[in-house]
Amino acid sequence: MPPEVLSAPLIVEFPFTRSTGPVLGAFLTGLRERVVLGARGSDGRVLCPPAEYDPVTAEELTELVPLGQLGTVTTWAWNERPRPYQPLDTPFAWVLVRLDGADTALLHALDAPRHAVRTGMRVAIRWADERSGAITDIACFEPAPNAGAPGDSHRAEGSAA
Repeated sequence: MPPEVLSAPLIVEFPFTRSTGPVLGAFLTGLRERVVLGARGSDGRVLCPPAEYDPVTAEELTELVPLGQLGTVTTWAWNERPRPYQPLDTPFAWVLVRLDGADTALLHALDAPRHAVRTGMRVAIRWADERSGAITDIACFEPAPNAGAPGDSHRAEGSAA
C-alpha cells in the first residue's frame, strides 16, 4: 500500500496596504500628470526613480526635481519572447534610461527593432493612454524623433509648466 500523501492548502496573500510616502507618492502622482520627478541627494545628484532616503547620508530626501521626457540608454538587454504581464507583447529591449536632468537610470521597456537599439541612443517616453499614478503610466520608451542633446527635453511636450 502506498504511503498516505499529506497536503494542506496554501494561500499566498499580502493583506496590507503600503503608503507610498511623500517622495514616491509625488513621483507616482507626477506620472499620472505626465511629469517625471527625481530627488536631489546631498551630493547634488538627482536620483530617478527618486529615493526616500539619501544613499550617502541616509537622511530623508525632500527636494524634488522635474526631469525631461527624453533620455539616454545607458545599457540594455533584448527580450525576444515577452512573457504575460510584461510591458509589450512583441520583442523589445529592457533598458536603463538616464532621463535628461537625472544622474541615475530608470529601468523600463524600449519599443524598437533590435537592430536599432544601442547604448547611447536617445529615447522618449511613450505615455499610457490612461494613467493612474503607477509606473505603468509610462507605457514604454521609444526612439526619440529628432533626438537632440541631453537637456533639450526639459520642457518637452507633456511636461509641467
